[in-house]
Parts: sequence; structure tokens; C-alpha cells
Amino acid sequence: MNSADKQYLNLIDEILREGYYDNNRTGIPTKKLFGKQFIFDLQVEFPILTTKLIPFKTAVKELLWIYKHQSNDVKLLQEMGVHVWDEWAKEDGTIGKAYGYQIAKHKQIDKLIDGLKNDPQGRRHIISLWDMNDLEEMALQPCAFQTMWDVSDGYLNCTLVQRSGDMGLGIPFNTTQYAVLIHMIAQVTGLKAGKFHHYINNAHIYENHFEGLRTQLTREAYSAPSFWINPEITNFYDFTPNDVKLIDYKHHPKIDMEVAV
Repeated sequence: MNSADKQYLNLIDEILREGYYDNNRTGIPTKKLFGKQFIFDLQVEFPILTTKLIPFKTAVKELLWIYKHQSNDVKLLQEMGVHVWDEWAKEDGTIGKAYGYQIAKHKQIDKLIDGLKNDPQGRRHIISLWDMNDLEEMALQPCAFQTMWDVSDGYLNCTLVQRSGDMGLGIPFNTTQYAVLIHMIAQVTGLKAGKFHHYINNAHIYENHFEGLRTQLTREAYSAPSFWINPEITNFYDFTPNDVKLIDYKHHPKIDMEVAV
């Protein structure tokens, strides 16, 4: 079994069996576990689930909306054919001072790339979307809110810190997105994608996702697909959704789940 499905399904099983059951702000009860982590070697495997369909292009488009376009405008995302933020759009059509707004406000991508190129052994290569001054003006305070970056022997490593992880819908999407981001940042800084640690502080399963995930647990995983990135791109802002692809992505059918708002 590929590493992504193995780690994910093991955690799903653990939460369903041992998770703490209670209510939360959405009104849909969850089972949760504290402080869980996935670890991937991006030189060995691209981490995307095969036991259900993960919409790769949708994930990449949202990633670029945040980090390339540095936008909080839901209309721009909708023009790209992506509707994952529709439920959180404010009257002005944005998600407030969240996600891409924070990247642009602090020029975080530019600072990260410059730091990795000119001070690779620096220990302050961090992107944070958690701005205490702006939290009340965010439609949704960021779940995947921080990345910490490291360079070792020509490889770019990254830890993604996620305060809250919807295991049914959000986590598979986020894992795929940030693996792509690591490949992109590695390429434009002259490095190779290395280790990816995905830490989830509150790993939870919504009650209305229990049956879908139990179905997923019965499925046999396929081999991981290969990942392709356009080798001609040297400027991060030149990336488009067509500059990354999965090759031989074989997967089981989609499992329908409702998002908790």
C-alpha cells in the first residue's frame, strides 16, 4: 500500500475507534484525536489518496489562489471553476483578511524564496497566516496556518502545521496541495523536494462522515501516481495549473461528504 493511503487510513481507523466524541462550533459532533502527524518523502512518493478521488486540479488552483495570486477574492476562485470557498464569502465577495491576504500583506512568498536562496541554513524560514491583528476580520481563521522550511544537503523540507483538520474532506486536499507547493518552491530555489511533515493538532471526523469513511476503509489502495512539474519554470509567479500533473493516477470513486460550515 502506498504511504499516503496507509497513514491516512490508519489514522481514520484510530479516530473512529478511540476518538473523543463531543460537539463543536459547527453543531455537527465529531470524534477527534490530538497531535497527529503524517510524514512523507517526496523523492519516494507523491502523497495523494487512491482510495477515493482527490480533485487534483481543484487543489492546485486553490493553492495558487492563495500563494501566487495572494487573493482573498472568492470571485477570482469561482472564475477558475473552484467553489470551495463559496459558503464563507462575505458581502464584498472576499473571505476578509484571510489566507492570500496575509501572504500579500507581509510579502511572505518573496521573503521565503529570497531566504532559501541566500541563507539556506537560516532557521527562520516560516510562512504564517495567523495574524493576531486580523483574526476578527477573517471569514474563517486559517486551519492550515503555518509552514516551516528547512534545507538539508540540497533538499527542501517542510512542516505544515494545521490547527484543525477535517479528516474526511480537508486533510486529503491539504496534504496534496502542500506537497505541490514544496515541489514548486524547491524548483524555483534550485533545490529538490525532500521531506514533508504534516502536523494536525485537532484531527477530527464529523459524525455525518463516519459511514463514508468506513466505506473507504474497505477499499484496497492503488500504487501512488508519479508527479510532473514543468522544468522550464524558474519564477514562482509563472506557475499555472497546467505546469503540474499527475501521471497514472488510479483511484477509487469519489465519496460524497457535506462540508461543515
